Amino acid sequence: MINNPNRARGSMSSVNQTHFRRLFFVLLSTLLLLRIFLTEAIAKSEIDLSQYTLTFEEDFDTLDISAWGPGTKWIAHTPWGGDFGKARFVNPRPTHPFTLNDGILEIRAWKGRDGKWRSGLLSSVDAKGNGFKQKFGYFEMRAQLPPGTGLWPAFWLIGRKGKRYTAEIDIIEHHGYKPSSYAMAVHIWDKKKRGGRKTTGKSYSVPAGSLYDRFNTYGASIDEHWIVFYFNRKEVWRTKTSPVHKQPLFVLLNLAMAGSIEETPNPSIMKVDYVKVWSKQVSINRPEEETHTREIE
Repeated sequence: MINNPNRARGSMSSVNQTHFRRLFFVLLSTLLLLRIFLTEAIAKSEIDLSQYTLTFEEDFDTLDISAWGPGTKWIAHTPWGGDFGKARFVNPRPTHPFTLNDGILEIRAWKGRDGKWRSGLLSSVDAKGNGFKQKFGYFEMRAQLPPGTGLWPAFWLIGRKGKRYTAEIDIIEHHGYKPSSYAMAVHIWDKKKRGGRKTTGKSYSVPAGSLYDRFNTYGASIDEHWIVFYFNRKEVWRTKTSPVHKQPLFVLLNLAMAGSIEETPNPSIMKVDYVKVWSKQVSINRPEEETHTREIE
């Protein structure tokens, strides 16, 4: 039996206040730790190129290109000779599909009088395998994409060293009918099985119009363990490096077409500021405690 109910209520109120104060401090501490964790995570997601060495640089002050090579920095077709999409990739001419404008490469897709679309592709390796390719490192393009439902711009890497499989990494693959996103993907193609492919990928959302009204950088770093994708040098996705992708990769970029092309602006122009590749230096600790570096192949 409670002789003094007011005193009992006061004691309960005091207990409740103490309990809530403890909960408040626990919640505050948790939020502070979460903020620190997120800050560190964001900082870690930004690529640091201070430990990398520039190995390939194309600023498009000039354009060293031919239809099939040899001896030029770029060729205008896939080395295996296969077109794709609804626009044919054509040989370079003075006015199309490639032009330079104050250090900016413009890749033009246009509809001819015959009603057919034509466009451009660049490859850093020719049909004989001559040209630039690199195992591991960081690959990056800075570009402004054109709007249009039927457009399909891409920046990608290919490795064809293996007898059974071809390695492909799509750093960016943008479908114009999805203006607020772009796709990243890693493919393994089976050379002995028609249509044989193993794929893992991710779609990344961006603010509406941001791929079209400004230049952005699209990059990927590849090492023994991870393939990491970056948008404006911030990590957006990663996947484990398969054995097939541990080989020299060459660079391709193009303005292709796919899907519904009827309302695509004619012409449409993809602008590229640069394409660059870096290799990462790895520290090696010797028994005598001296530190040397070597570049990954």
